[in-house]
Amino acid sequence: MFSNRTALPFAVLFVTLSSARIIHASELKAHTAQAFQHYVELTEARMLTEIATPGQFLYIDTLPEEERNRDIERIKAGQVYIRQMTTKEGDKKIEIHDGLAHHWLAIGFLPKAHLAGAIRIAQDYDHHADYFAPDIQRSHLVSQDGEHFHAYFRLYRHTIVTVTYNTEFEAEYTLSSPTQAYCFSKATRIAEVHNPGDKNEHEYPVGNDHGFLWRLNLYTRYVEVDDGLFIQVEFLSLSRTVPALFAWFVNPYLRSIPRDYLTDYIRRFGKAVNHLSEERLPATSAPAQPQP
Repeated sequence: MFSNRTALPFAVLFVTLSSARIIHASELKAHTAQAFQHYVELTEARMLTEIATPGQFLYIDTLPEEERNRDIERIKAGQVYIRQMTTKEGDKKIEIHDGLAHHWLAIGFLPKAHLAGAIRIAQDYDHHADYFAPDIQRSHLVSQDGEHFHAYFRLYRHTIVTVTYNTEFEAEYTLSSPTQAYCFSKATRIAEVHNPGDKNEHEYPVGNDHGFLWRLNLYTRYVEVDDGLFIQVEFLSLSRTVPALFAWFVNPYLRSIPRDYLTDYIRRFGKAVNHLSEERLPATSAPAQPQP
């Protein structure tokens, strides 16, 4: 017989394998997409208020002074500030039936970095697969109109199961002051790939796949200070829920994925800004005119 201590890993393994098997194709329902869009609109309204309010450009700027100073000290020492976020309508939770919102915020600090260099890396879509592998397997700029960018990414993630996506994003950059900029980046197409790399590779119908990633928005803010650059990334995505029998195990794990992704992203972004030579960077620049 197995002892309780021995049996626990087998139970976890069973749940993991069973979860992967029972998560068959799932269709994104119209009411789920509409509820998530409502969540996005309220979230973006809060963001724009923060950006427009002097002294509140970063999330930590809204904290009590003692807490803010303590967090800045930790961030400048190399820690990535991570916080799970929730948007409410007044005091009311926004219900997203048949879907699960993943909403996280991360802040890092890049010593001696400058705003112009960070923007150049962010807009260097042809090399994002180099900077952020293995999460990004392929990337290229599709088109550019001023500070509006259309880019393609081949995304890869290994969690409970391994998934690959062909995605397209629209990104809009705004310089709000000579030392502050922000970018709203939203996936306009997310197609899960079946049998990636095989000769019979093909896409599932958009919105009718395993449901691990139906929507993905990334909101980034950059603040240059005397000794470096703060970068804040807010991650907002939508996935399906899992059957109630397995939700206790799978949902917390799915919620942890953005936390790990954001921590790794900020560290890789800092490495790209600090170590890649200027000769390799494209001739892009921060937006020319500050916005009121």
